[in-house]
Amino acid sequence: MTTPRYTPLAASLPATVPFVGPETQERARGAAFRARLGANESVFGPSPLAVAAMQAAAADVWMYGDPENHDLRNALAEAERVAPENVIVGEGIDGLLGYVVRLTVGPGDSVVTSDGAYPTFNYHVAGFGGALHKVPYRDDREDPQALLDKAAETGAKLIYLANPDNPMGTWHDGTVIERMIADLPDGCLLVLDEAYAHFLPSEAMPRIAADDPRVIRFRTFSKAYGMAGARVGYGIAAPGLISAFDKVRNHFGMCRISQAGALAALNDPDYMASVVAQVGWARERIAAIATANGLTPLPSATNFVTIDCGADGDFARAVLRELLARDIFVRMPFVAPQDRCIRVSAGTGADLDLLAEILPQALEAARAKS
Repeated sequence: MTTPRYTPLAASLPATVPFVGPETQERARGAAFRARLGANESVFGPSPLAVAAMQAAAADVWMYGDPENHDLRNALAEAERVAPENVIVGEGIDGLLGYVVRLTVGPGDSVVTSDGAYPTFNYHVAGFGGALHKVPYRDDREDPQALLDKAAETGAKLIYLANPDNPMGTWHDGTVIERMIADLPDGCLLVLDEAYAHFLPSEAMPRIAADDPRVIRFRTFSKAYGMAGARVGYGIAAPGLISAFDKVRNHFGMCRISQAGALAALNDPDYMASVVAQVGWARERIAAIATANGLTPLPSATNFVTIDCGADGDFARAVLRELLARDIFVRMPFVAPQDRCIRVSAGTGADLDLLAEILPQALEAARAKS
């Protein structure tokens, strides 16, 4: 009997899922969570216009989605004040990260990221045989100068930076990002993950020409637009890089229903603005709950708040376990010293009332066991 003949690279890799989903945890524990506050989804949901558009599109799902994403690309170009040739649409930022890595990284090629930053990027680099180099966070923020120095040292083809950051929620002013781009080593592309850009103060947004060949910016409909399950992301970059995606992307990767929903969501800016306002309220409430329990909330420009539990990673993991045991799903950073924290997504008033009730119990139980 024969077996698949995996490539040496594939055979060397572990079979892993970067995130353990709440559904997996619910199946293991035999009970649903009462508050889903761990995946940075938008509990406020998508625009009613988007819901209606997706419902209408469902009847036509017998057809493939437009492989050029023509209508959505053009609408995004208008919204972002760029040309359609500057826009690529794909299966969430996760899918687009895989494509940009596939386009640029071969076995042994150097790539730079921060230790503890978004793990899906690392997963793609490993999958294409890249050599991943990591630098530590500095003051709970990604360190642009350290990333640049490591890229120069290793001859990196890519630098990954999220602004605002996941998992810490922190951010850099736009001028910092602009200087970083100016100082990039020759031939190094900045992969700028702006999944949470809609929550960033407008004055902190970097000014980057869409035709700048040194950077690609990725954004998503998963956060402020409330469409995480639809898997719609997009990138803004120079036309040469955008057209190169046609060499490797899945041309039928975008679902017709998702395309319709994203287009409708884009055309309902008032609803999105209301969600951003609700997220701002939720961040303030989470911060107040943390402070009332003697914990320290970090400043955030995202739809979550990272909370310093005041000790080490073991204690934060104990707090996390106690919250999960009491039916509240949250997550935490993976790498020290950021793993002294837990991370709580913006929730409804009922969600956060439950958090306010349960967090003192979880802290007491974690302290009793430490």
